[in-house]
Formats: sequence, C-alpha cells, structure tokens
Amino acid sequence: MSLDDAPTSAAELIIDAEPSTGPHTTPADSPPPQEEELPDGENGTPAPPNSQPIPEPDPVAMAAEAEKLKEQGNDSFKAGRYGDAIDLYTKAIDVPTDDVTMTTTMTIPPPDLVPTEPSYLTNRAAASIAVKRFRSALADCLLAATLQATSSAGGAAPPKTLLRLARCQLALAQTAAALSTLRAVLAVEPDSAPAAQMQARALELEAHTRNLVASRQRREWGMARIALERCLQAVEAEGSEIPTEWRQWRVELELARGNWEGANSAANDALRLQSNSPDVLTLRGLVLFLCGRLPQALQHAQSALRYDPGHEPAQHLRKRVKDVERLKEEGNRAFKLGKLHEALSRYSDALERVGENEDEGKGGQLRATLLSNRATTLVKLSRYDDALVDTEASLVLQPGSFKALRTRARIRLHNEQYDDAIADFRSAIEQAEFEGADADVRALRGELKRGEAALRRSKTKDYYKILGVARDCNEADIKKAYRRESLKHHPDKGGDEEKFKLVVEAHAVLSDPRRRERYDLGEDEDGTTDSSSHMRGGPGGMNPADFASMFAQFGGGGGGGGGFPFGSSGPHGFRGF
Repeated sequence: MSLDDAPTSAAELIIDAEPSTGPHTTPADSPPPQEEELPDGENGTPAPPNSQPIPEPDPVAMAAEAEKLKEQGNDSFKAGRYGDAIDLYTKAIDVPTDDVTMTTTMTIPPPDLVPTEPSYLTNRAAASIAVKRFRSALADCLLAATLQATSSAGGAAPPKTLLRLARCQLALAQTAAALSTLRAVLAVEPDSAPAAQMQARALELEAHTRNLVASRQRREWGMARIALERCLQAVEAEGSEIPTEWRQWRVELELARGNWEGANSAANDALRLQSNSPDVLTLRGLVLFLCGRLPQALQHAQSALRYDPGHEPAQHLRKRVKDVERLKEEGNRAFKLGKLHEALSRYSDALERVGENEDEGKGGQLRATLLSNRATTLVKLSRYDDALVDTEASLVLQPGSFKALRTRARIRLHNEQYDDAIADFRSAIEQAEFEGADADVRALRGELKRGEAALRRSKTKDYYKILGVARDCNEADIKKAYRRESLKHHPDKGGDEEKFKLVVEAHAVLSDPRRRERYDLGEDEDGTTDSSSHMRGGPGGMNPADFASMFAQFGGGGGGGGGFPFGSSGPHGFRGF
C-alpha cells in the first residue's frame, strides 16, 4: 500500500496564536518603566514581580517537526513496522499540543478541532489497514476526505483517498456507503480497475446481505444460514472482523435451528469482542436460559442492566428467568412431597413462561427438561397417554436425555410394547453412562432386566392379566381376583373351560411367593406344583384332590360318586358354589 507524501506547508498547521517576540528588554536610553499594577495572585495577593511572559509556539518549527515525524513514519511503514508507523503518524498529527511546550493559559483548540495535513491521516489509515484496524482507518479516511474536499477547487477528495475510504467501508460491511464512495471514484476515473473490482465485491456482499435479511423474515433458517456464511466469507476475504450485528445474527440463527452448541459458541465469540454490550449480554443470557442454566442467565441479564438500566430486552429476560426458576423449584418441591397435582400445575405454568417460539428453538433444552418433569408426574398419576405426548416432545428438543428415555421406556412397558421399552432402557443406559450418576446407571439396568423378563412372559402367559390384577398387587388382591374370575369362567356356570383353567393356573403361581418371584424374573412357571404333576390330569397339571379342595373353600362340595373329574354333577364334579 502506498503512502501519501503530499508536501506540507507551514501555513496549513498554524494555530491561532501570536508569534513569539523573544525576551522583553529595555534600551539603556529609554526612561525607566513605570511600575505596572500586577494582577491579583492566589488569595488576592499580588503576583510575584519576576513573572515572565509565556513564549508562544513557532508555527514553522511545528510544521517542520510534524513533517519530520511523518518521514520517520514512512520509513517504518516501508520496513513493515506498521505499529511504529501508526505511532509516528499520530505524533505528527498531534504536534500542536504534544510536541510543543505550551501552558493551559493559552487559548488553543483541541487536536480534533485543528485542521491538519490530510496526508498524515491517509498515511496512518494505510498503516491501520495493514494491521486490519479498519475502524480507525475509516475515521482517518473520512476526516482526510473532508479536509481535501474543503481545500479542493472541485469540492471533492482525490480518488486515491476515496478508494482507501471505500476499502474500509467494505471491510466493515458498510456496503451502501462503499458503493456510494466507489461511484464517486468511477465518476472521476471510469477506467479504474481497483474501483471496478471493489464495486463487484461490494455488490456481491450486498446481495448476500439482502438474501440473509429476506430469509430471516421468512423464517427459512437453512437459507438464512447459507446466506450468512457467504456474507462472512466475503468479509473475511477483505481481511476484516465480523460485524457485531452479524455475530448476533449468527447466534439467533443457531437458536432457531436448535443448535445449542453452535449458539453457545457464537454467543461466546460475540461477548468476547463486545463484553460491555447490553445487546450481546442479553443474547448470551437468552442462550443460557434456553439451555436451562438459569442462574447464569440471570447474571447476564443483570450485567446488561448495569450498563443500561432501561434496556427492555434485558428487563424482560430477567423477569422471565426469575419466574421460570421459581415455578420449576416449586414443582420439584411439590413432586418430592407427593403433591402431584400441584407439581403438575407448576410445571405447566413454567412451560407457559418458556413458550415454544420458533426463534428460540421452540423452548430449547429448558422446555425439554420441564416436559420431562411433567411427564414423570403424569406417569405417577397413571395418565400414560398424556405422559407419552410430553415425553415425545421432550425428546424432540433433547434427544439424548436419559431421563426422558427412561420415562418413555416405562410408559411403553406399561403399554406392553416390550421391544420398544427395552430399546429405550438400553439407550437411556448409554446416555446415563456419560451424563448420569452411577446410581442412575444401576437403577436403569435393574429396570432393563425387569423389562426383558416382561418380554419373556409376554411370549407365554400373563398371569396378572389373566386375573386382572396389577403387578404390584398383594396376596389379598390375588385371592379376591381369583374368586371373581373363577365364578365368571366356571364351566358349570356357562363359562369357558380353557379360561377357567388359566385362572386356576395363574392363581397357583401368583399365590406362591417363591414361584411368583421366579415368574416376575421371567423364569419358566406354568402353574405346575412339581415335575410329575403334568400326569395328574387336573387343569394346569394340578392334583385333582387339590383342585377340588380349592373350590370347596368357596362353598361347593367335592365330587360325589366318581369324584373329580368325572363326578355325577358335571364334568368337573362340582355341584355349584
């Protein structure tokens, strides 16, 4: 990149000050000076009589000093020492106040109000561009262009300055401004190849930006992501930093896509570059909120409000975080106390606060957790269909949640979908090994074992289902169910003989604690009392005398004459109950 070595005249750097006349002397032949009234000094006392006039700066010396510093800056630039060059150009620009000894009693305008030599600014801009400091370079180019336009007969800055200005504008993704500047260059130099090439890049970036905005408005997140990537590539090709607004767009797009790892990474990048921005702090807080990290989300919202107490998005986020955190904790506490309906209400209220806005990844991992909690509560209330709906929704948002997989496995086990239940238990174990505690893994393995036993039982006979009792029933429940089902299916009462046999068989297994335990573990239990009982002819291989005895307890008599099973009172020898 070339430097602007425009000649520097002393007149261009003169400040509003009278030239110094040197020390005050009194000729010998002149009358002695009359005593002058001294100005009041501190506390109303006269000023010291030996006060000297303040020397005023020499504008010619100032200009020479500035030019010398510029030449030193040029040497550093050519040697690739861009940082040194920037420092030297800055000293040249600041000569009126930094390098000339003056006191605060002089009326001198501040440096940013003093017209300066444009070449110092454009040279410093060139050095800043070399080290990718485009914002600093942009400020220098704008000021230089203004100074040059003011002093130019045509009222316009030279194309070289404008081209450098457009370079900064394009690098900072200010496409509209860059295109306007380039049109001014091409109006003066229509055949400028650098201007034409830069204009083509600016038009391409403008098209990508337009596509990004349109895709976001249409909620076409995939297309928006592609457009953003192309915008980023275009800016990175210019060697510039990504604009903060684009970094925020990136976070928002990752949220909408439900890419939580990407959203966290993008939010951290934005915050690293703009750590004091209320907008960026609030956006990072939103990501943490949707990821279920509520204390950290609250801290970010509060930090944003410290920088801008009136920041409405941060105020809204702070209230939202506090509400959800309170409702979630109340739900958890109610669940532990067995207040299931209260827990259900609190989880539902929290879910309403979270919402399922598409822009926020439909509620994210936080919503997934709350849905899983509510599903667990619904299972406790035996509302399996509703619980399954919540569990499926939770797994859509967070497919790897071992708790949601465990809940769905239990629901499927209850619904006798044994293969699916076993698959869910196995998936839950895999996930719990990474994110759960050892106790969670052990408990899941126990549930898997019971699920596999239920699968084996399902391929034979379900004695609980035959008697119509729950798997956690007690001895009294079994006895009551046995009497009911026996009366219902007794052949002498018009019942089905095969069903009657199954009822007797189920009772024989479930009423025996040892055999019931083996059956619950999936071991082979068919209602027999020993290995030889299959030869005895009774239902399920039972001894006929034992079988007759069972029904005697309900008020019936044993078989007369021929006895069981071929008594005179029906094929089973029973006269009735």
